[in-house]
Amino acid sequence: MTVGSYETNLSGEGLRVGIVQARFNEDVCHGLLSACLAELKHLGVADEDVLHVTVPGALEIPLILQKLAESQQFDALIALGAIIRGETYHFELVSNESGAGITRIGLDFGIPIANAVLTTENDEQAEVRMAVKGADAARVAVEMANLSIALEELQQDAGDDE
Repeated sequence: MTVGSYETNLSGEGLRVGIVQARFNEDVCHGLLSACLAELKHLGVADEDVLHVTVPGALEIPLILQKLAESQQFDALIALGAIIRGETYHFELVSNESGAGITRIGLDFGIPIANAVLTTENDEQAEVRMAVKGADAARVAVEMANLSIALEELQQDAGDDE
C-alpha cells in the first residue's frame, strides 16, 4: 500500500445537501439557517441542490434525517437547532438523545451529517454562536461529502484492480 494524502475539498459544485431545521428557539434557528445557506452558496452548492425542511424541535431532527438518508438523494445532511438550558432535566434529555440520534443516522446510512444543534446555557450564548455554527455546518457538510465520495471512488478503483 502506498501512503498518500487527501487534500481538503470545499467545492460544493454538484453536491446535494439536505437541511433539517428545528423550529423551537426560532430566532436562533433562523440565524443558523441564514448563515448555513449563505456559506453553502459561497462554496458553490446550487440553490436547487438544497432541500430545507423544518421540524418542531431537536428531538424530531433524527427521524427526518433518517428519511432523507433513506432516499439516497443527498451527498450530505445538516442538522440545525438550538437547545437552551432551562430549569429542568429536559435539557440533558433533549441534548443527549438528539445528538445520539443524529450520529446514529450518519453511521447507519454512511452519510455525512453536520451537527449544528447548539446546546447552550442561555439565549445570549446561542445568539453569539449561531452565525459561526451555521456557516461551519455548511463547510463540514461539503468537506465530508467530498471526502466520502473520494473514498468511495478509491474503493471502486481498488476493486477494479483485482
